[in-house]
Amino acid sequence: MGFVGALVVIVCVFGGFAMHGGHLGVVWQPTEYIIIGGAALGGMIIANPTSTLKMAFSHGMKAWMGKHPSKAEYIELLQLMFQLFQIFRKDGPQAVERHIEEPEKSEIFKNYQSFLKNHHAVDFLCDTMKITLSADLSQYDVDDLLSGDIKAAHTEEHGAQHAVQQVAEALPGLGIVAAVLGVVHTMGLLDQGTEVIGRSIGAALVGTFLGVLACYGFIGPTATKMGHDIEAEGRYMEVIKAALIALQRGSPPLVCVEFARRTILPHDRPSFKELDEKVKTAGKKAA
Repeated sequence: MGFVGALVVIVCVFGGFAMHGGHLGVVWQPTEYIIIGGAALGGMIIANPTSTLKMAFSHGMKAWMGKHPSKAEYIELLQLMFQLFQIFRKDGPQAVERHIEEPEKSEIFKNYQSFLKNHHAVDFLCDTMKITLSADLSQYDVDDLLSGDIKAAHTEEHGAQHAVQQVAEALPGLGIVAAVLGVVHTMGLLDQGTEVIGRSIGAALVGTFLGVLACYGFIGPTATKMGHDIEAEGRYMEVIKAALIALQRGSPPLVCVEFARRTILPHDRPSFKELDEKVKTAGKKAA
């Protein structure tokens, strides 16, 4: 939906300007774009390490093109965990170990492609099951382990979001910088008549306009969307965490996935009946 929102901003702002009698060609001021964009990018590079920059750009693109986990993806996750836990209960640790050691080759994981594509979630689930199978951990140990993992990921991701938010906050000021430079340039044109001066002042003011528009119309909303994406990804991990803690507590597979289901936000949460029907299908696959 990011591109839809951007299109609405562009059409309404520039369309309204044109309806008011403005000439859109006036807004095309390449030097203003270079000054504002270059200063914003340079400041971002100064303020952040390379890892944060890479994550900021990747998460920024995802904010424009990506989507949150859907109800269908949550159902797939619950089915997968139920199937794994069923095998663990019926056939023991060794039976499930071959699936979590190489999930990309597992016949179980191959049935759930939406999960398999989420590499962080795959590692989160499989690495936790590996350690619980090889060490005597309590449910509280598993809780602490998974909470630490989620917190570390959130810290890194929020750093990237903060970097983009800082750029958004700087853009109006950088627009003023571009405008001031335009006015300075205009001072050298005072002997060339009002038409030339007016055109030069108009070009300078475009810098202020571009900085404010980029802040509130594009970059600021992108940072906000990145925050929503981070929370959605964290929620997906919380669902896995709830199931794994219940498993470590000794709960049956159906109870484990029920704990997980209850942590899904209501608008994405499958009903108990839906879950029951889906896990029965998964149970047949496991058998």
